[in-house]
Amino acid sequence: MIRRLFQPPWRTVFVGLLVLAAVGLGYFGWRPGLDLRDGRFDRKANGIWLSHAWLGDDGWFLRNGKSNQLAEIRRPETAANLVRRLKAHHITDLFPHLCPVNPDGSLPPHDRERTEALLDATTGLRVLPWVGGPYGSAARLHKAEWRSQFVRSLRTLLEQHPRFAGIQVNVEPLTSGDGDFLALLDSLRTNLPPGKLLSVAAYPPPTRWQPSLEVHWEESFFREVARRCDQLAVMMYDVGQRWPKAYQQLMGDWTQEVLSWSKGKPVLLGVPTYDDAGSGYHDPAVENPFQAIPGINRGLTRSPSTANYQGIAIYCEWETDDSEWTWLREHFLSR
Repeated sequence: MIRRLFQPPWRTVFVGLLVLAAVGLGYFGWRPGLDLRDGRFDRKANGIWLSHAWLGDDGWFLRNGKSNQLAEIRRPETAANLVRRLKAHHITDLFPHLCPVNPDGSLPPHDRERTEALLDATTGLRVLPWVGGPYGSAARLHKAEWRSQFVRSLRTLLEQHPRFAGIQVNVEPLTSGDGDFLALLDSLRTNLPPGKLLSVAAYPPPTRWQPSLEVHWEESFFREVARRCDQLAVMMYDVGQRWPKAYQQLMGDWTQEVLSWSKGKPVLLGVPTYDDAGSGYHDPAVENPFQAIPGINRGLTRSPSTANYQGIAIYCEWETDDSEWTWLREHFLSR
């Protein structure tokens, strides 16, 4: 019987089985992530993206079939409960949605009273409205008049609500090397009120799994964006991964790259908690905090310097469930 294994066609089958077994054992023994419970990488300065409901006017609720949420979002206890949860998870930077921008560059309506109520509730935290929108249909970066109107609108917003810490710009997709985006950042840097932060929702480096430069930035462009802003929140998800350990490896590699490319600016590493199952670009069973954070941990242990690492940024508040909050407490937060 043993002799037959080394004769055709059994020899080919036997070699194939050995190769499969070796690959399986190799994957089983591969440890691209690092599960830590001592909180060593929690700087107590994490971020989170918030829903439009926190700033939205009544029309937004009606247009989006969310009028049943109006009464709840206006209750003072709702904001207080949010803030308690965020503080308990060492979240200091809040990015409430104020997108998409109108095609002329003006911002969508917001509720001034609700906005001030949120700022009342978040005293001691930094609130930076998340602004921008889809490239082309809303964000018309290639038009100088659009960029001028967008900058004016943001300056007005920050003058109306001076307790905002600044703004976060997010345009999707945004091709690596886009000079119009750099021109917009230059204009914002010049025209925002003094002392206001300019944060950018940035893209991670290209990867063999997803090389498209529409959603991944090359090193030279990443450095140009970093030079013009005060903070980068890197969106480290939506790469269509099907293998958890491959995603961990990717997170580790990205962590090292973006920290070294960011010109010393504070970096938040984006961690997905949302669903979008069946989208093709995101599998929530793979791209989730349970895989992302061990990968980030591994990258941080290998990075020559983590001086500009600020923390993680959770995307997003409205889809993070209790099991994910619990896991963050047990596997990431310092005591």
